[in-house]
Amino acid sequence: QFSKPELIINVDREAARRFGLSTYSISDAIRTSVFGKEVSKFKTNDEDFPIQLRAKDVSRNNVTEILNQAITFRNPANGQISQVPIASVADVEYSTSYTSINRKDQERVITINSNVLDGYNANEIVNEIQLRVEEFDLPDGYSITFTGEQQEQQEAVEFLSMALLIAVFSIFLIIVAQFNSVSSPFIIILSVLFSTIGVFFGYVIADMNIVVIMTGVGIISLAGIVVNNAIVLIDYTNLLIKNKREELGLSEGEELPKEEVVKSIIKGGETRLRPVLLTAITTVLGLIPLAVGFNFDFFSLISNSDPNITWGGDNAKFWGTMAWTVIYGLVFATFLTLIVVPTMYWIAYRIKSIKIFSHK
Repeated sequence: QFSKPELIINVDREAARRFGLSTYSISDAIRTSVFGKEVSKFKTNDEDFPIQLRAKDVSRNNVTEILNQAITFRNPANGQISQVPIASVADVEYSTSYTSINRKDQERVITINSNVLDGYNANEIVNEIQLRVEEFDLPDGYSITFTGEQQEQQEAVEFLSMALLIAVFSIFLIIVAQFNSVSSPFIIILSVLFSTIGVFFGYVIADMNIVVIMTGVGIISLAGIVVNNAIVLIDYTNLLIKNKREELGLSEGEELPKEEVVKSIIKGGETRLRPVLLTAITTVLGLIPLAVGFNFDFFSLISNSDPNITWGGDNAKFWGTMAWTVIYGLVFATFLTLIVVPTMYWIAYRIKSIKIFSHK
């Protein structure tokens, strides 16, 4: 933006060369008059004070007087002392310049920022701007990049996505070592997918804005919570099938009748229904005060029997997003776990049976 007044001094190099002046001597004289120049130091006791040579306020604020000052120098052509007014070798031009020049990675940048009014979502506005920007015909050498909050948000998404993948992979390895199987861990990891779907589904129903950082932290936390229900369900179902095989006296390679497998799956779901629901309900109820921002004064309750209950606040704005994320994901994943996990277990068992029969 051209909004800063600027005084341009144009040096006539041909005239300066005729007088024997250099552009440095001209610029040095103007700089000394306006900004000053340290010519010596004044010492008193143990302190040094610089002595600045500078024109008076009246003179240095007057362009005419600055240009009329004479530059004293020794002429290299004849060795004599000469004086030449600056106006003889230079003229001035009034103009405007940039208020500032910002660079990033040695490239000039212009930053455009704006606030977001209440009731509007910053990401939706940025998406609309991106659609408009794609229609611009930019000259060569120019580019448009979204930085600031959008850049930080993108970096946060990449970091949290990597953290979620590492967490899920670590959980998968532990479950594989625990069950000594591959199919069961895959079924258990499905609960993480269900929880993530439930998070976004819950946000859509509640018409809430997603906060990238705390929502991502909540999803990563869910990865370690929701797998417990699936582990409990599958582990107990495996135990029932093992006991049934021992009861029927089947060897390792013999297939258990389908009816017994279905009964074991159903019984496992019935038996583990209560602990699965209790685990989910207690977790959800424990997070609701954090989600809604329930606060009370414990000391006031003891001393004055007045809990001074309040709702909301800064804590709810910060931690509430994470709490709602866990609540939405856990509720959705719990009900789907009770339905989908037994179904997937039966499908995986049938696939194994087909492979065993084909091998025979």
